[in-house]
Amino acid sequence: MRVLISNPTIVNNGEQFLGSIVVNNGKIVEILRDNELPRAECDEIIEATGLYLIPGVIDDHVHFREPGLTDKATIATESRAAAAGGVTSFMEMPNTVPQTTTLEALKEKYAIAAKDSLINYSFFFGATNNNVADFKKLNPQKTCGIKLFMGSSTGNMLVDKREQLEKIFSTAKQLGLPVAVHCEESSIIAENSKRIKEEAGEDPDVKYHPLIRSAEACYESTKCAVELAQKFGTQLHVMHISTARELELLGDSNITAEATPAHLTFCDKDYARLGTRIKCNPAIKGEEEREVLRQAVADGRIDLIGTDHAPHLPKDKIGGALKAASGMPSIQFSLLAMLKLADEGVFTIETLVEKMCHAPARIFNIDRRGFIEKGYHADFVLLNPDAPHAITADCIISKCGWSPFEGERFNWAVEQTWVNGQCIYKNGRINEDTRGKALKFNR
Repeated sequence: MRVLISNPTIVNNGEQFLGSIVVNNGKIVEILRDNELPRAECDEIIEATGLYLIPGVIDDHVHFREPGLTDKATIATESRAAAAGGVTSFMEMPNTVPQTTTLEALKEKYAIAAKDSLINYSFFFGATNNNVADFKKLNPQKTCGIKLFMGSSTGNMLVDKREQLEKIFSTAKQLGLPVAVHCEESSIIAENSKRIKEEAGEDPDVKYHPLIRSAEACYESTKCAVELAQKFGTQLHVMHISTARELELLGDSNITAEATPAHLTFCDKDYARLGTRIKCNPAIKGEEEREVLRQAVADGRIDLIGTDHAPHLPKDKIGGALKAASGMPSIQFSLLAMLKLADEGVFTIETLVEKMCHAPARIFNIDRRGFIEKGYHADFVLLNPDAPHAITADCIISKCGWSPFEGERFNWAVEQTWVNGQCIYKNGRINEDTRGKALKFNR
């Protein structure tokens, strides 16, 4: 069925223009400018005058908690939250139960997603000190990458042996797989924790969190990862950059960096207002760090924006800097939060689309997604730029039932989300009749 999306402002490839697109059999088959007419009659016309059309957001960094942690979230619930937020594809992290460090666990996740995910999906394979041999059994066309915890980890995925780190980076290079890293040095964190506990008690206030998980801990770990990537020529993706100093390590063509909406929105002053709701690893740091990160997104030093969506139940967030769980849900409102920064002049909407749509597709070599291009999969979002509203608890879809963005006011709203040529979200209603597809990678 040929569907015409008529007269939105299309944002794509660094430009805005008034146009239309034609969708047929899950693909974009025509891109029309100004008053150009479709080549053939369309079966359905969706009037989008006054709306913006952008490619579907590709979130390279989510924790959907399934299997094993399904009291917090599931692939089903979080893919629906994602759809409501304009996210059409995700790449999920391996720290589930069991951890995604075996081929069997990886296969299980794909089976769950095929059955339950409303949007497109892929899963990282988690590196450990002893599973490098399994990398060669992965299909690079079907695996988004290797996830490596350098210096800090939940579970047993901390890789702290130099010999194994070198094997991970060299093997990933041979296979053409990117290595995505969480960089915090555990020895520095341990020393900071010991010192601050002596000063402020066994579970210090959350305001101490960025002092425990310090800028130095981030820098030293990222420095090690960059050195390994340079030594072997490995494609390295540094996740959730949180400090200005880490940016000094970037610049090589094979090294990219991600920032999260949380680190771009909040700073240490917000701990007084939001408490452990914004406790995450690496920690949200000072206002100066936040401003540098924002500028780095605008000027291109930071390549993409991914959420690190990490739901916890409210009871998990009780405590302080050491006892409260780290992580927050954010996927449903990440696009709106970044559009708010665009409204404030932090960066342009063209830059936003580059960082949230184009760059993930380009960095991970995703097949025919992330752009509004003829022949590409019809993943896109229709946005209303003039729909002021506040985030309230009753609109939260994530299973955990809360958001650090509750109470925030946004001017933009997601009106429709399309995945593979199907409208899966429209004006607050979710279409449960379709499922996403496994992402393919051109490697």
